[in-house]
Amino acid sequence: MNKTQLILVGSAVLLFLGLYFGANTKPSDYSKIEKKRALSAESTGINSLLLEAKPELSNKESAFILSLEKQIAETATDSVKIAGYKNLASKWFEYNRADISGYYAEKVASLDQTEEAWSIAGTTYMIGARKATADKIRKFCSTKAVQAFESAISINPDNIAHKVNLATAYAENPPADNPMKGVLMLLDLNKANPESVPVLVSLGRFGIQTGQFDKASERLKKAINLDPMNKQAHCYLAEALTALGDQAAAKDAQLKCSTL
Repeated sequence: MNKTQLILVGSAVLLFLGLYFGANTKPSDYSKIEKKRALSAESTGINSLLLEAKPELSNKESAFILSLEKQIAETATDSVKIAGYKNLASKWFEYNRADISGYYAEKVASLDQTEEAWSIAGTTYMIGARKATADKIRKFCSTKAVQAFESAISINPDNIAHKVNLATAYAENPPADNPMKGVLMLLDLNKANPESVPVLVSLGRFGIQTGQFDKASERLKKAINLDPMNKQAHCYLAEALTALGDQAAAKDAQLKCSTL
């Protein structure tokens, strides 16, 4: 994993660990999202992952997880369940199982029903997909990330960050029948929001991955003009400029990447 990817993962971890949750807004189409999620065979997937993961825990770790599960099972209070699910999500993330952490973050979101909670669940699942070495875990996390970001969008359709996250989820793990879906979503977002820094940075990132270094550099420079303190934009620009052979500019971008 290169330095830029580590930065992305680190940013997502900070998002996951942050304090969150505000209004409990529930949109009219929320039930449709819930029905779609129910069709995803959630229990089969998570049970399989837990059966594989639990034997790898130490005795102390296993006892702690069991105590949290028991606490949740014995309470009927949503606030206590949310606290328990948050603890489980945090611990499984600490145990390097972002896939299982995402599941418990999703349980929090299902009870809390806020866009922030769904965004955190989606972000955690995306980290799980990036870290996955098995196709079944990558597919599980990718599918769940999409559903979580769709739920966040259903609560607040005007928040472009959720749409960027959804597009990124598709771009990182594209559907077999539509491999360009995520990138096309980002391009549409760019047309509608030409000065959105998150969109420009995401397009720059995928431009680097596909070898379109000129376009990536152009978009990243625009993002930096709009937001000079955007660390990710400088880090990606350093990669693009290095690939283009502009070593002096790449060195300057890398310095800003390291110091911001």
